[in-house]
Amino acid sequence: MELPFVLLTLGGLFLVGLLTDEIGRRTRLPRVTLLILFGVGLGPSGLDLLPSGVEDWYELLASMALTMVAFLLGGRLSMDKLRHNGREILAVSFAVVGLTVGLVAGGLFAFGMPLAIALLLGGIATATAPAATQDVVKQSGAKGPFTDTLLGIVAIDDAWGLIAFSLLLITVKAMAGGGAVDVLSHTAWDLGGALAIGAVIGLPAAYLTGRLSPGEPTQAEALGLVCLCAGLALWLEVSFLLAGMVAGLIVVNLARHHNRPFHEIEHIEWPFMVLFFVLAGATLHLDGVAEIGLIGGVYIVLRSLARFAGGWLGAWWNGAPAPHRRWIGAALLPQAGVAIGMALVAGHHFPGLKDTILTVTIGTTVVFEIFGPLLTQIALQKAGETEDR
Repeated sequence: MELPFVLLTLGGLFLVGLLTDEIGRRTRLPRVTLLILFGVGLGPSGLDLLPSGVEDWYELLASMALTMVAFLLGGRLSMDKLRHNGREILAVSFAVVGLTVGLVAGGLFAFGMPLAIALLLGGIATATAPAATQDVVKQSGAKGPFTDTLLGIVAIDDAWGLIAFSLLLITVKAMAGGGAVDVLSHTAWDLGGALAIGAVIGLPAAYLTGRLSPGEPTQAEALGLVCLCAGLALWLEVSFLLAGMVAGLIVVNLARHHNRPFHEIEHIEWPFMVLFFVLAGATLHLDGVAEIGLIGGVYIVLRSLARFAGGWLGAWWNGAPAPHRRWIGAALLPQAGVAIGMALVAGHHFPGLKDTILTVTIGTTVVFEIFGPLLTQIALQKAGETEDR
């Protein structure tokens, strides 16, 4: 794409973000949903106004935006907050992931899907959308124990989901007589490598950043950390979400001289998020919704039930207040690119199942991507922790 069109596109998308922010303030609709809908309208499923080549930006923007989100989510896991909410975070996340796998896989199998597809879709259903959840919390100004618990769950949910999906992938491989050992070694590398990168970035950052401007890393330091973390994770083909979260967790717990360790990331995050969500919407194909049929509808219902039931069970198990039990599951409904990534991995290992898995995943992701943030916002309001409570 020629430079003038690049600048015109960027200018237009940033103004779309400004307009979306204002509409969100006036209507109380999540700006995530509005940005995605704008993207759908601008993309191939709508008016097809975006210049060719814009979709090539998506991988870079997604890596940057999601690594920033991961840093911020890791920064929420300070020892003080974990002492207060750690048990509830673990209880709810275990219950939600376990019930999601069980209900989705079992329900789809009961509805006649082959066991292999049912198991793989059960693993894919565990994925969440950390960027959407983080932005809804930020937009609504939500603060309190429910919000801290929600962000803590989102921070570790995809790690548990990745483990569950990998174990199911190994199971299906073993059923088919394939190379389950290769899947197991790849999973160990993905998780272990991400933890190692998070430590390699987080430990020096905890002690070296925030020295030039006392108590607060500079914008250059913040961008440098995000780019290094995302770049290393992509280069080594491990989870940049998990790597960023670990780095953020280390910084917030070890950097005693920091007053606001992630303030500059919060400052620079929104422009990246605007581009990320609009392009995420532009890459969604609404014809996928029409193609999912009965199985897609069953998947949506079962995943929703699993989130509600898992959230209630985990919160009840930990003795959480009634609003937590009723609404934590609804707040965990958004699902985005991580699920599609899992579907692509499953399709790579099982080419014969690829079309079915991708069609269901992409079609249902459109639904959860649009309506999930709205339910997250409602859950935060019902918990009484938003600015307009």
